[in-house]
Amino acid sequence: MVSTTNLRSTLTTPLFRPAADRFHSQIEWLDSWHSFSFGSHYDPAWMGFGPLRVINDDTIAAGKGFGMHPHRDMEIVTVMVEGELTHQDSMGNREVLRAGEVQRMSAGTGVVHSEVNASDRPCHLLQIWIEPVRLGIPPAYEQKPFAIAEGWTPLLSPTQDQESMAIDRPIRLWRAQPAPGTTLEIPIAAKTLGWIQLIDGAATVESDAGTSQTLVRGDGLGFSQGQIQRLTSSQAGTDLLLFELV
Repeated sequence: MVSTTNLRSTLTTPLFRPAADRFHSQIEWLDSWHSFSFGSHYDPAWMGFGPLRVINDDTIAAGKGFGMHPHRDMEIVTVMVEGELTHQDSMGNREVLRAGEVQRMSAGTGVVHSEVNASDRPCHLLQIWIEPVRLGIPPAYEQKPFAIAEGWTPLLSPTQDQESMAIDRPIRLWRAQPAPGTTLEIPIAAKTLGWIQLIDGAATVESDAGTSQTLVRGDGLGFSQGQIQRLTSSQAGTDLLLFELV
């Protein structure tokens, strides 16, 4: 993957990832859209964005899910959008992750876990993989509920602002659900990268050059600090994530 520093220097304009251009995996019980290369889907142009390696937009059928499988040396963040998911792992955790909650897991030296929708209706989630700063750290697990506001609600931050969680990389992740017509400034710091992911709804972003880009459900946009100034929700039900990447 291109380093964050090199990517900042070469990213002269925002990088748009239309929802329809994502990789798609579909089986009987899983409908999954991949913003970046994942599993059998490979494109060297879409291996990630800075330390952001995976954004999988998953819908899992009732009573189905992923059996026990391993991970190593990756920070894994799950944002529950609808329904619930039962998590069980080799660290001894067995938790139900519900809509509005966020789970973060450091795979570190190795962890085995399962993710099963034990409910009677489908669930919807975004699973995010972020490269850690260090390899071989002890595995760790944390889960929290968040009341998502119209403005930026911090989910991850190195200083754990407003009860947000920290991972083994000093990134920030916010979620917002702005009403139509609400404008949000882009708060990422100097010398960082940003990525916007539309979970639902629609929003228009304005660039430093005075141009605009409309994002709809499933769209993503990568940019360097300063390239995007603000965004405005243009549809009821707008729900989005904003990453500050270093």
